[in-house]
Amino acid sequence: MTELFAERDTINFGDLPEDVDALLQQGVAVYRHDRAQADRLFRQALAAAPAQLPIYFCLYKIHTYQGHLDQAQIAAESGLREAASQAGWDADWQHWQPQGVVPDGPGRFALYTLKALAFIHLRQNDPQRANQMLAALQRLDPAGAVGWPVVAALAEGVS
Repeated sequence: MTELFAERDTINFGDLPEDVDALLQQGVAVYRHDRAQADRLFRQALAAAPAQLPIYFCLYKIHTYQGHLDQAQIAAESGLREAASQAGWDADWQHWQPQGVVPDGPGRFALYTLKALAFIHLRQNDPQRANQMLAALQRLDPAGAVGWPVVAALAEGVS
């Protein structure tokens, strides 16, 4: 996902309102030079459109990259709740049920964000919580479509 923060590229965040997409594009453009401004732009987008999942992605990514893991966790947990709601899933990921195939849209975002949270917990020296999330992902996405096996391999290295 390093392409997210390429300097002059525009990112396809999907079907977003034009003003929200503009804020995200501006945030991406300034991230390398003014991280605080990028955060402000992403939070402005979130305030304007809290149902738009790519905003949460931007927030948890920049804070994870910066090592601001508590802020990354808050953004990821908020995005996870929003995605679960949009997918019609329980707010508690521990109650999610396998779908047969990994869904698109909010369901996929929810699984991807659960993977991100597992990574964040590993970085916070909480391998027990990370492993709980990874076990859920193994059950929900046995093929590893959202990339959780990479985080699982990192978790094995931590153990």
